[in-house]
Amino acid sequence: MRRASPIPFLIFLILAGLSAVLAWLIAATAGAAPAAVFAAIALVAAALIAATIQIANQWERAIVLRLGRFQAMRGPGMFFIVPVVDVIPYWIDTRVMTSTFKAEKTLTKDTVPVDVDAVLFWKVVDPQKAAIDVEDFVSAISWASQTALRDVIGKTMLSDMLEGREKIGQDLRHIIDERSQPWGVNVISVELKDVLIPGGLEDAMSMQAQAERERQARIILGDSERQVAESFQAASASYADNPTAFHLRAMNMLYEGLKHNSTIVIVPSTAVESMQLGGLAGITALTQQIGRPPAAKPPVRPAA
Repeated sequence: MRRASPIPFLIFLILAGLSAVLAWLIAATAGAAPAAVFAAIALVAAALIAATIQIANQWERAIVLRLGRFQAMRGPGMFFIVPVVDVIPYWIDTRVMTSTFKAEKTLTKDTVPVDVDAVLFWKVVDPQKAAIDVEDFVSAISWASQTALRDVIGKTMLSDMLEGREKIGQDLRHIIDERSQPWGVNVISVELKDVLIPGGLEDAMSMQAQAERERQARIILGDSERQVAESFQAASASYADNPTAFHLRAMNMLYEGLKHNSTIVIVPSTAVESMQLGGLAGITALTQQIGRPPAAKPPVRPAA
């Protein structure tokens, strides 16, 4: 709500005070009747003079009508009007304004009911059109925004709405701006605050997303298995032409399995034959030898 400037009221008080002083002087010299007439005329003149002075803030524009016809657009700062003849029906705020609007239970293109909350940023660029060409430009902007939002929702798939909020905001901006240009209003941007979908559908989408993640995990695991198999295949090709390297690798695997005090070690028979350990007895002796602590050396006696 606009707050009136105190300057016209202050001027009225000053003129009324001077009129009261002059009326007192007239009463002292000419009598009470002439003083009363002068005081009444002076008060009316002071009110008219104060009414001629108008002050508009930096962000305000005053629409002045003279005898019902558009006279001028005044402001910012101080300006003068003709009392009684000129009136100011509208004070237009030219700052950037924000309006919230929503669409409830609106069906998308794939027949999903959604609740959408949005914010509109706009400003008046032509105060004359905003005051004269439309009855209430604020309400007109609000209704135009709601109808545009419902139109865009009805032409958009739910997945596109959830992923492409910025694009939907741009589409809304173009539609609302095209409708509001004749009213002297420029739409700066439209942003979607929230998109609410039914709870059952939200659970289903969550399960779908989880299944998709599991599918991707299985694909990654299968690809890893394929890479491991290819590595084993390359290693087997290397060992096929080099029995000595295969023998050393088998010995190393057996040693790694026995050095951690393992109680049971399963070794393929082909590996045992290639390492020439003498069958089961040789493996058992090797296991006992690896698990046994090193024997203490006998003390060395000094020579006599």
